[in-house]
Amino acid sequence: MAARSAVALLSVLAILSACSDQNPTSTSISASRSGLPFSAGLVSSEWQTRAASRVIGLTPPTGSMNPLQAAHAYALLGVAQYLAVQEADLAAGSNGRSQLEAERGAVAGASAAVLSYLFSSGTSAFDALVAEQSNAAPGQPHPWFTRGEAIGRGVGATIVARARIDGFGADVNPLVPTGPQYWTINPLPSTAPLAGREMPGVTRWFLTSASQFRPGPPPEFGSQDFLNALSEIHTLSVNPTQAHSDIARYWALNAGSVTAAGFWLQEATHDINARGLSEREATHVYALASAAMFDAAIGCWDAKLYYWLIRPWKADAAIIPLASVGRPNHPSYPSGHSCVSSSGAEVLSTFFPDEADRLSAMVTEAGLSRMYGGIHYRFDIDSGQALGRRVARFAITQDASGNSVLTPR
Repeated sequence: MAARSAVALLSVLAILSACSDQNPTSTSISASRSGLPFSAGLVSSEWQTRAASRVIGLTPPTGSMNPLQAAHAYALLGVAQYLAVQEADLAAGSNGRSQLEAERGAVAGASAAVLSYLFSSGTSAFDALVAEQSNAAPGQPHPWFTRGEAIGRGVGATIVARARIDGFGADVNPLVPTGPQYWTINPLPSTAPLAGREMPGVTRWFLTSASQFRPGPPPEFGSQDFLNALSEIHTLSVNPTQAHSDIARYWALNAGSVTAAGFWLQEATHDINARGLSEREATHVYALASAAMFDAAIGCWDAKLYYWLIRPWKADAAIIPLASVGRPNHPSYPSGHSCVSSSGAEVLSTFFPDEADRLSAMVTEAGLSRMYGGIHYRFDIDSGQALGRRVARFAITQDASGNSVLTPR
């Protein structure tokens, strides 16, 4: 692992939080935990891990979430955690142990409220985790943990109210154009409808419209550029290598996994824990990354349902998608996986600039994996990555302005 630059990290965190934080605290690593009576891990990271296990479907009777459902859930959780911490800081002030306990309680309360909405069968388990965290140190529960929990549950309730009317999961039926260049629904035995059909109408976190960063059109169907791109996927499909298959399998991140959004949040957790960030710093990373990734998915599906481009395996019957990757039931252009991955990596690179090269290389490999799997053209990948980065940069700018969805009201 490359050496990590704490100085660069602190500079970025200061820039991102200077305007939006209503009660600014030191950005020194571990400042909120230094010298306090006990040492405890971040509750925000623990709740992120708990959410991921539910997304995967590890806890019966929870079923696994598909990638869009997961991205939606992670964003609700991340934003609730960060807003709750900021509200707790306003109440407790920069007051050592009281601030720490208030932040921990706020994260626990907000997380339990949001996850109970998303996974109602787990409510008792979530409440038990709150109780466990409230008793993590001598003399617990600390009064400020209890106050923070109440603040967090209130913030969580606000996020849940937003989720109930945000349009995600709405039953809409967009008109699908007909013609040889257009996507068609996967044949039987698949009976699932078009995946993500509601996404262009879902409430956004930062974007001014779903089409704000809509890319230009893909190469014209049947043009030489299109045929060249199709030929590249044909060659990869009929001449598979073990290395390519392994990469495609690793990056598949389908339902039953943490999904693409969860993958990048796990990368965030690694860097957060390696640097010993405070709850406020950690939740800022989680919130901005998860909300940007969900907005990138919204922008991606706007383009998908505008261009309706045929998938490679339907344009050339000789192309056989790898079973480990599957056959996504939505149009090809641009790549949703690439939109999410590039947006997540862009946010993480802003917080952790010394990791930028490594994260960029991962985004490149993730994009290639979709070509190796036989499900995307190269131009799908390029366009998706460009869209994701533009969404992330816009989200970063909005967050730093101090007047965004991540700013307490």
